Amino acid sequence: MRLIVAWVFNTLALLTATWALPGVDYGDQWWTLLIAGVVFTVVNWFVKPILAILSIPFIVVTLGLFYFLLNVLMLYITAWLVRDFEIETFWWACLAAIIVSVVNGLLHLVFGDPADRLRTAGTGRTET
Repeated sequence: MRLIVAWVFNTLALLTATWALPGVDYGDQWWTLLIAGVVFTVVNWFVKPILAILSIPFIVVTLGLFYFLLNVLMLYITAWLVRDFEIETFWWACLAAIIVSVVNGLLHLVFGDPADRLRTAGTGRTET
């Protein structure tokens, strides 16, 4: 359930980035965006945590800036794996990473984290 919600949120975030930025594009096929959302979700769930752990010294030394660059890298990996999903330059990728982060944050703020709802649903308690 949580992975599906992450996929929907990431797809909406990528859609927003491609709509707002002329340097990020998914072509003219809507299913390309859905595939990019799946790939971006999988990359963020499996590759990003490994890279984040390996790069802890760089994240600490750069006061978190390197973690932002990991977000940019996840977008580039998605563009590399999904043929029609394209990012023109590094700066477009930086702006796209910011937009994706903001949209994901807003969606989680509005709809909450599905894992929290699943934990409280099983206990019969309500969240305060």
